[in-house]
Amino acid sequence: MDMIDDTLVPPPAAQRVAGRGRLFCGKSGGRTRLRRLYQDGSAKIRMPAVHGDPLEAVLINTAGGLTGGDRLGWEIEVGEGASASITTQACEKIYRAASDRAETTVSLDVGAGGRIAWLPQETIVFDQAAFARTLDVTIAGSAEALLLEATLFGRLAMGERTVRGNFHDRWRVWQDGRLIHAEDFRVGPDIAAGLRRPAVAGGSSAVATMLLVSPRAETLLEPARAIIGDPMIGGPAVSHRGGVSFWSVGQSGKLLARLTAGDGYQLRKRLVPLVELLNGQAGLPKLWSL
Repeated sequence: MDMIDDTLVPPPAAQRVAGRGRLFCGKSGGRTRLRRLYQDGSAKIRMPAVHGDPLEAVLINTAGGLTGGDRLGWEIEVGEGASASITTQACEKIYRAASDRAETTVSLDVGAGGRIAWLPQETIVFDQAAFARTLDVTIAGSAEALLLEATLFGRLAMGERTVRGNFHDRWRVWQDGRLIHAEDFRVGPDIAAGLRRPAVAGGSSAVATMLLVSPRAETLLEPARAIIGDPMIGGPAVSHRGGVSFWSVGQSGKLLARLTAGDGYQLRKRLVPLVELLNGQAGLPKLWSL
């Protein structure tokens, strides 16, 4: 009998997460309705029953988290005059990566007079994780978009801190073919040191960016600053709490809010009322809570 040297047999390749979900909705019969739905691999999309606009969609990663080599992608298209609110079933967890990095790609497209609220729950980045997230948004000049990404570096309530790793968040927002917002946030490999920098997070471990592109954005500037506690209007004099700014963009406007906090609970205490303010009558996604 021939003997096989086990040391010469390569170990089996690790199974990787691969998921992609696509949703297209349009206006029909006076309300927003689902037109097309595609889901593959670990990416699932569920839609709670609603009796009016916006159409609500819940994104689910059935893998329960991501690690090095995993790929997850979402594509959402909102037709002319339609309205959709997108959230996630739970916080996405990014685990330690033995090699490579986890990647999530999001593509949003909104037609004339349409509206999208991209409101996923927080992403939790664990120690020694490697993660890249891209958000590409295309909207018509008369459309409105509310965009949010919140990230927790560790879970302090469970004694978990993110010390090392790599994190990259990339946003590109286009309106009528014109680039109106672009940003890249990178931190690592010494994440803890990066977050301690005053220009980054001032020692906070929970961060969030929220962008509203809308003709009504300027009217919400002062109420948003009051929620965040911006020192510019007499809020707590803590430089790393966050701030809000506004710019005119064509016939529309752009309101950008940044928030930092010591932990996820403190961050969400301000995120919840801010989402309620900026999301108008649609308010808070049903799955959100304190």
